[in-house]
Amino acid sequence: MELFDVYPRFDITPVSAEGCWITDAKSRRFLDLYGGHAVISIGHSHPEFVQSLTNQLGKIAFYSNSVQNPLQEELAGNLGRAAGLEAYRLFLCNSGAEANENALKLASFHTGKSRVIAFKNSFHGRTSAAVAATDNPAIVSRLNALHQVTFLPLNDTGALEIALSKKDVSAVILEPIQGVGGLEMAEASFMENTADLCRKHEAVFIADEVQSGFGRTGSFFAFQHSKAFPGIITMAKGMGNGFPVGGILIHPDIQSRPGLLGTTFGGNHLACAATLSVLKVLEQEQLLLNARVMESIFRTQAEGIPGLKQVRGKGLMLGLEMEFEVAELRNKLLYTHRIFTGNSKNKNVLRILPPLSIQEKELGLLFNALKKEL
Repeated sequence: MELFDVYPRFDITPVSAEGCWITDAKSRRFLDLYGGHAVISIGHSHPEFVQSLTNQLGKIAFYSNSVQNPLQEELAGNLGRAAGLEAYRLFLCNSGAEANENALKLASFHTGKSRVIAFKNSFHGRTSAAVAATDNPAIVSRLNALHQVTFLPLNDTGALEIALSKKDVSAVILEPIQGVGGLEMAEASFMENTADLCRKHEAVFIADEVQSGFGRTGSFFAFQHSKAFPGIITMAKGMGNGFPVGGILIHPDIQSRPGLLGTTFGGNHLACAATLSVLKVLEQEQLLLNARVMESIFRTQAEGIPGLKQVRGKGLMLGLEMEFEVAELRNKLLYTHRIFTGNSKNKNVLRILPPLSIQEKELGLLFNALKKEL
């Protein structure tokens, strides 16, 4: 049997990893400044992460949500305190797409409405409603397109108010920083206006923090760079440091009932152990502070890079927007300098999403390589 070939792949086979470094099958070391799409938050093979999963695996790896799981309660408490959102409630699932799918479904249950507002250059996942709210027709099937979705320009409060005034919108889903879209940022005032308008027109503001959550931008969630409070917050990638886990935080105004949402694997014992270890390391190693410090260093080191138009993003969710398409440069960084970086829908943006534990010397390797190539 062959694999169903849908992934363009680099000719590199990682076999081990530690911190910000990956070693491949040919014993070559690569600097990981991409973290597998912002997944690696506390560093590859972090001892706390490894020990937590190992200990849990020796006890019980999985049972369904038909039984009590105290690890879920512990996780909810620790997450609420870490994020400063203790009034919200937690529903655990397995991925970012599933988190957004559940958020959109829950918003429709809550409001009794079906239309969704999303934004140009958005990416919310590949499940049915999530991909319908993704601004990429190439990955939206005719089945997905049955969902009612309106795409608006980001940061256009006037257009949002007009769309919401029709009173048929169940949810406005927004990435505070667009990842795949190329590091476009929602302005703080726009997020605050979105929250206010959603309350006024009885829609749910969903903050998609799948990439930007868990300290990636230097605050626990990226929307917290504003004064907005979403109705639902979705999260995934950095939660488990590579272990598949996702979740949504739900405002207390939205009521639960048995059977409203469900998942077989979501919130399993290993997923909880992984996420608890991430929360512990984020706090103990002050990685949110490190993300802010490294952003400042990154911006300073980027000054004077030939062909650089601007640095986009916040914390360690960053993009180098060049005056040219970066595909060739990205390949040179990977194969000549052994540095993983990312691309985006904007072909001129080189994405930088390293582990939050990265230090100045590792960032320096990137800029030394860029200076040699440019």
